[in-house]
Amino acid sequence: GAQVIDVNMDEGMLDAEEAMTTFLRLIASEPDIARVPVMVDSSRFSVIEAGLRCLQGRAIANSISLKEGEAEFLRQARLVRRYGAAAVVMAFDEDGQADTVERKVAICERAHRLLVEEAGFEPADIVFDPNVFAVGTGIDEHRRYGLDFIEATRRIKAQLPGVRVSGGISNVSFSFRGNDHVREAIHAAFLFHAVRAGLDMGIVNAGQLGLYDEVDPELLERVEDVLLDRREDATERLLELAQRVGGDPAAEDGDARAAREAAAAAWRDLPVDERIAHALVHGIDAYVVADAEEARQAAARPIDVIEGPLMRGMGIVGDRFGDGRMFLPQVVKSARVMKRAVAHLVPFIEAEQDAAGERSSAGRVVLATVKGDVHDIGKNIVGVVLQCNGYEVIDLGVMVAAADILDAAEREGADAVGLSGLITPSLEEMSFVAREMQRRGMSLPLLIGGATTSRAHTALRIAPAYEGPVVHVVDASRAVTTTSTLLGEDSRDGFLAATRADYERIRIERADRATKRPLGTLESARANRLAIDWSAEALPAPRRPGFHTLTGFPLTELVERIDWTPFFATWELAGRYPAILDDPTVGAAARELHADALALLDRIVADGLLEARARYALLPAASDGDDVVVFADDARTAQAARFPFLRQQMTKENARANSCLADFVAPLDGPPDHIGLFCVTAGHGLDALVAEFEGAGDDYSAILAKALADRLAEAFAERLHELVRTEAWGYAPDERLDAEGLIRERYRGIRPAPGYPACPDHSAKRTLFALLDVPGQVDVHLTSGDAMLPTASVSGFLLAHPEAHYFGVGRIGPDQVADYARRAGVDVAEAQGRLASNLA
Repeated sequence: GAQVIDVNMDEGMLDAEEAMTTFLRLIASEPDIARVPVMVDSSRFSVIEAGLRCLQGRAIANSISLKEGEAEFLRQARLVRRYGAAAVVMAFDEDGQADTVERKVAICERAHRLLVEEAGFEPADIVFDPNVFAVGTGIDEHRRYGLDFIEATRRIKAQLPGVRVSGGISNVSFSFRGNDHVREAIHAAFLFHAVRAGLDMGIVNAGQLGLYDEVDPELLERVEDVLLDRREDATERLLELAQRVGGDPAAEDGDARAAREAAAAAWRDLPVDERIAHALVHGIDAYVVADAEEARQAAARPIDVIEGPLMRGMGIVGDRFGDGRMFLPQVVKSARVMKRAVAHLVPFIEAEQDAAGERSSAGRVVLATVKGDVHDIGKNIVGVVLQCNGYEVIDLGVMVAAADILDAAEREGADAVGLSGLITPSLEEMSFVAREMQRRGMSLPLLIGGATTSRAHTALRIAPAYEGPVVHVVDASRAVTTTSTLLGEDSRDGFLAATRADYERIRIERADRATKRPLGTLESARANRLAIDWSAEALPAPRRPGFHTLTGFPLTELVERIDWTPFFATWELAGRYPAILDDPTVGAAARELHADALALLDRIVADGLLEARARYALLPAASDGDDVVVFADDARTAQAARFPFLRQQMTKENARANSCLADFVAPLDGPPDHIGLFCVTAGHGLDALVAEFEGAGDDYSAILAKALADRLAEAFAERLHELVRTEAWGYAPDERLDAEGLIRERYRGIRPAPGYPACPDHSAKRTLFALLDVPGQVDVHLTSGDAMLPTASVSGFLLAHPEAHYFGVGRIGPDQVADYARRAGVDVAEAQGRLASNLA
């Protein structure tokens, strides 16, 4: 029932223009989709233009604004009009977002004059967004935000006839996230007044939109007091009521609190088997040892408690997880309860000389992170989920050699082997494990998982090396279904036949794609490099050149810069933060997880459990073909290091360049230029913290600590980049971005990392670490596979040119592999191993 489809492909590791073009071309062939207007949405106008080229009929460009001045605004507007599209125009100018009614109206009037008088727009093709901001924050400057939007809408519609007005309605209630009842009332009241003032469009969750006439009168009065700024104490009065209607225990009277506590404690009166099941489903570990002991005393044998109520309870957990009624963080909490109960029972079982390994299980799985790789969050989660469903898991840890994995599988009588890895060299190591399994004549199912793995890579590179079953497992939620199907006598053959047919189809499609879109030669790709007139460039020299080390960096500065969206993705909760907290499906689980994360963060910061360190340098540099040369001195007489980079080799359309990171650094015969190199870590202290949790049988907190350390490291990379832009290099001294602006990368410059799409060869870290003396300065080391230890570390390059952007190298041909091997000083076979995922 959509009236408009908004398409956004902004993601740091995507080639957004190509993704937008590909997607819009695909949906154009679907009649039910093609008849609906498309809103092409991006923070980069080049992506908007790429999308508009693909659309028939009327589209909407989202968005343009005056933030870069009138000339750029008019250039973009004229292009939008040339493509026959309407435009969303943000109330944003050179001084930033408009927050008062006067600024909102003034910017919209100015934009309207330019669009109508100079760009030839019809008023009906202009959609103004006067910026909806949160009310009820407790900050006096925010009190009129709701009223100012409503009044600005009224004045814009009156003074600029024919235009449309839109707004992101859910922003207005952000201060009350977590309290859906109050948020829905705020949305209903705000829409009521804004629509009466002339609002045409709004972004809001229609499934959670209440009716204005049905809002409780007391709640409505207090909501409107805030929205319309009718009382000095409006926010305090709404907060007081919100605590009551939102179920805040602090706002309850004595009788209500007693009733609630009695209801919450009622499960303690259930029979012990039911109490154990309740504790498992709800992740309550406070009583499980006592309950397990009570159940043991009533049972014939201690093992009966595990095989009885504990496994039945975990069966409920598995069923609920499988059908979407429970989510991964809750399952891991359930596993914590299970482990504590089992830890209590095992000594009694051993005392009866009934070894724990004799108890029945659904199957035995050997899990390992492959040699050279140290990342294990995903593997640990899969292990927990399998254990919750009755599987015996033998976790070999990280950096495990192929021989050790396969020896363990044979020694333990494993039913399946699971391999995990995060970095791209792990992909080649997984292929090696598959070849070794074939050489040994094994037939065990091989499960492949990890962030860099995919069905396509498994089909193309791993499955052909091993005649036994090879299956890619996309995430933890699929691990149980896949494993049980593979090990089931009735389901195995059909599943494997379907999987092998799917992989063969992928191989055929890839072969067809290669013929339909062949690679150009390396020579032609270099001829189509990004054209920059370096003679006209003014390249700022760093204010603080040379090498710098930061130790004991304040964690508080990192906490406020955490990008929480990837954190939730780690736990397989899909959604963008903060909207995920109000998601009707996963919102409750997300809020609980977020609260646990914040509590652990508070402890980490207060007790100094993790230390943040950084090493970075701003050094003279120049491009030499597709290499970047780093010099040891400003006179550029001595070379300190050379970094070979890869160039996009696919054929390009619409005059788009074949990008290479070297393109963003001035050439040897150009003006003096610089490059930044860095390594940050937030992982010192993590091993001790994880060991503390694991020693207590608390996998949930151990995984939580690792996920938070990763987020702090990414936040540190963001913070360091910000300090470089504004101070150390200083090419953007006036930059003023909030946390959202930083996460959206609304700044000049990029920080590509080895192993990521623009620079897929992890071995570049070896040169970077040696040049910066990272091991000696901040105690971060590389494994044999070029993974970083501690794992919560980030390293890369800092490129400052305004044209610098992220891209994916994609497929490369034999000519570039050979050229790269020559430049990197390795043989072709080693280069192929490093670049396995990019080989055409």
